Amino acid sequence: MAGAAATGDRDAVRVPVLGLTVLYDAQCPLCGFLRDWLARQPCLVPLRFVPAASDEARQRFPGLDHAASLGEITVVGDGGQVYKGSAAWIVTLWALREHRPLAHRLSTPAGSLLAKGAVLAAAKWRGAHANGQWTGSPDHGPWGGGAYHWGDGWRYDPGSGWTYEPPACDSGACSTGPTR
Repeated sequence: MAGAAATGDRDAVRVPVLGLTVLYDAQCPLCGFLRDWLARQPCLVPLRFVPAASDEARQRFPGLDHAASLGEITVVGDGGQVYKGSAAWIVTLWALREHRPLAHRLSTPAGSLLAKGAVLAAAKWRGAHANGQWTGSPDHGPWGGGAYHWGDGWRYDPGSGWTYEPPACDSGACSTGPTR
């Protein structure tokens, strides 16, 4: 997996990756959930977690586009390699003892399409959460095993699946059908 060099002082192409820093959005519940999950996994390559666009991230990686790292998962190798999007997910899985074989499968042309789909799904979830469309369950919060509610009337419950309940229409100007 090739990455773009973050610093000019090391040959990032030839230097082996001995550690990875995962930049994550500290305000995103999904990002926090994934950070906690990653931290519990046995690693072959150590992972460090730094909030994206934080003072620490700016100090450690001054040449990085920190605004972009808030919108797209970014992982930085200790050799100066920078991985973004699906490549960042793949290299993070590669660092985990039990998930390295999956990382190798995802690094193939067919696997990279699946990895890209996972990144796009996570981005859609984050976007919906940030825009207030995803309200979550009162019992389990916006992420954590309970029922999930979309603001447009769609609801997912692990026990019963997807259901549609149209939102209340007090003004008379509401949609009359499902939007998905």
